[in-house]
This record gives sequence, structure tokens and C-alpha cells, in this order.
Amino acid sequence: MSYDHVEVPEGGPIEVIDPDADELDVPDEPIVPIIHGDGIGQDVAPAAQRVLGAAAEATGRKIHWMRLYAGESARERYDTNLPADTLEAIREFVVAIKGPLTTPVGAGYRSLNVALRKRLDLYTNIRPTYHVEGVPSPVTDPDAMDMVTFRENTEDVYVGIEFDPGSEEVERVREFVEEEMDYPDSIHDGPVGIGIKPITEFGTKRLVRKAIDYALEHDRDSVTMVHKGNIMKYTEGAFADWGYEVAAEEYGENVIAEDTLWEERGGDSPAGSVVVNDRIADNMLQQILTRTSEYDVLAMPNLNGDYVSDAAGAQIGGLGIAPGANVGDGLFVAEPVHGSAPKYAGQDKVNPTAMILSGRIMLEHLGWGDAADLVYDAVEEAIASKRVTYDIHRQIEGGEKLATSEFADIVMKNIESMA
Repeated sequence: MSYDHVEVPEGGPIEVIDPDADELDVPDEPIVPIIHGDGIGQDVAPAAQRVLGAAAEATGRKIHWMRLYAGESARERYDTNLPADTLEAIREFVVAIKGPLTTPVGAGYRSLNVALRKRLDLYTNIRPTYHVEGVPSPVTDPDAMDMVTFRENTEDVYVGIEFDPGSEEVERVREFVEEEMDYPDSIHDGPVGIGIKPITEFGTKRLVRKAIDYALEHDRDSVTMVHKGNIMKYTEGAFADWGYEVAAEEYGENVIAEDTLWEERGGDSPAGSVVVNDRIADNMLQQILTRTSEYDVLAMPNLNGDYVSDAAGAQIGGLGIAPGANVGDGLFVAEPVHGSAPKYAGQDKVNPTAMILSGRIMLEHLGWGDAADLVYDAVEEAIASKRVTYDIHRQIEGGEKLATSEFADIVMKNIESMA
């Protein structure tokens, strides 16, 4: 395929063998698209690119980077924020990594990040949350945090169906709800904003499958569905019900649905099995603090996933080091959790760890576990030795403050010495 403003480098394509199982055929020298992104993306993305390339080469491989564009860089080349070239290249080359994007006023999108996920049907947002030695944390035992959150990426508040207070549309919705649906006096008089949050069986089940498959593949003990079904019985309550159906009907003895089989088995689970349970969302925000080590994989509708994953990230030192990825059937785009922080753009100052560790998830997805382990060990060694960027440096004593690029240099040297 040809692209208007993008060069396709040498290297081999990654082929999808089984999209349901995320099974890939990966050459030793794959083409991997990368979007540097906006704001601090211009700093952290090149740093991560160098580190990931070093880890690949240290394990006998080579990544051929294909530069793609979205946001400000795309407007300069395509006069649009999300060009077709970018979407088609990710579809063609299957695995990609991106930095943060800023949605400009009047861009036609609520969020460029959301638009990218929805256009490619990257319906699962995955955030592994774990503590890296040396990173300051607000909790006494940050190492207890080792959770992976699975957040639905296409439904709930991400659908974006809202009606502006004072508009003709919102008054029509109010009238429909109060009169035709027979909920009189359920909405206070005066201006009102109304939103619709659809949660479907289809969207729920494919997300929960991803979470259960991950738990089985990575020897995790449990998958916990986090919802507010005690109040929203037909949306978030249905999310939990449909999740239990997946567990009970599709996985046999490998998965135990706690609500149906747990008591019959006396509360015991066979070795190698995964327990699927559920928690109310507000209670879960408490439990990730008070019973952190009891949870492994969390599966959530979009809004709950946003809250809980950020709260979990705070326990390991904040979003500056929190990695993530967006996954669909056969497509994978790694990205850090943090935003674009435009006031720090171009200063070679910010912490690239979140972007680097997002790349670590990408390497694992490629099946390059040895390279992924090198990245983690090299990052941890840099931070544990107190050679860090300003955000961590200001919280510790006796450290060496590094620029973004300098931190990447140290991590690359660690990779070389560890390989």
C-alpha cells in the first residue's frame, strides 16, 4: 500500500494468525508504526524509540520504525487531525505505539485518542500497574500493587451521546423520559444536561473474554468485574451479569464464576483456574488501598475503568510512569497513560518511563519476552540508582537529575550491560 506523506521502511510485516487469541507471526525485523504525538510526545516518544530499539537489537532483532502522524503533526502534513494514512498503516502493520495527543478546539472530535480507538475498534484498554523500585509512592507498601485493568473502550461515556442544557434536543429527551416513558417529576425543573450511557452484551462479553484470557495466559488468580449495578441495574448490573455468563458458559472448569459455583465447591478453586467475581465500584476504590494484594485483573465499563486505573496508578507513583495499551481483534496500539502536558513540550525534561514501559507491553505482545524483561530491568536499575528525571528527583535525596534524553541514554547503557 502507498501512503501520501509516509515512507514505508524496510522490514517485514507482522501477520495475524488468530485475531481472537492475539496470535501473531512476527519476523525478526518487523515494521512498527510510531506516532510521536503532541506536547511532550516529541520528547518521550524518541526516547522510548531508542530504548526499545536497543532492547530489540540486544536480543538479535531489529525494529524498523514507520513514522505516522496524528494531531498537530498531521495537520501540518495532511490538513487534518487523523489522516486515513495513519489508520490504514496501523491496520496493515498490526502493532504500533503512540505518544499522547491533544485535541484542538474545533477539531471535530471530543478526543483524538478516543477517535483513534473507535475508528480501529480498539475496544480494550489494558493498564498493567506495578511498582518500580525507587519510585516514591504515597502508600507504605507500593509493591503490593500488581493489577492489570481492562477498561471497555467504545461504550458507556465514550459513546458521547449528550444533550446541551437549554437546547431543543434536551427538552425533547426530557419530555420523552417524563411523559412517554412514565417517569414524571424525575428531573428537576430548569436547565438540565442529559447523557446516555449504552452498555451492550456484545461490548461487555468481548471485553471480559480479553480479561479472562489474559488471566489464564499469565497465571493470574482472579478477574474482578467492577460496576455500579446496585444502582444502575440494567447497564452496569447487566455488565456483571453478562460477564458471569461468559465465565460460566465459555470456559468450563478453567474458570469459576463466584456467584454460581463458588459455594458449591466450598470456596476452593482447582489449581490453574481463574475465579471471576465482582465488586461495587465505590467499594473497589477503597479495596485497592486496603486489600491491594487480593486483586489481579479488573474488568470494567469505561468510566469505572478511568477512575480505578488512575487511582491504582497513584499508588505506584503516578501516571508519569504508568504504561498502557489499546487492543482490538488483531490490532494493538501501546500508549502511555499520561497526557500531552504542552507547557513542558520540547524542554527535554519530562519522564519517558511511561512511554518506555508501554513499549515493554508492545514487546511482550510481539512475543519478545526477553527484550521486554531487559527494558524493565534497565529502567528499574536507572531509577533504583537515583538517576532520574526532575519529577522523581524532586521527591528523593541524593539523586542525579537527568534530561529525558539522558535518562534514555542511561537505560540503553543498562540494556547493553545486562544483555
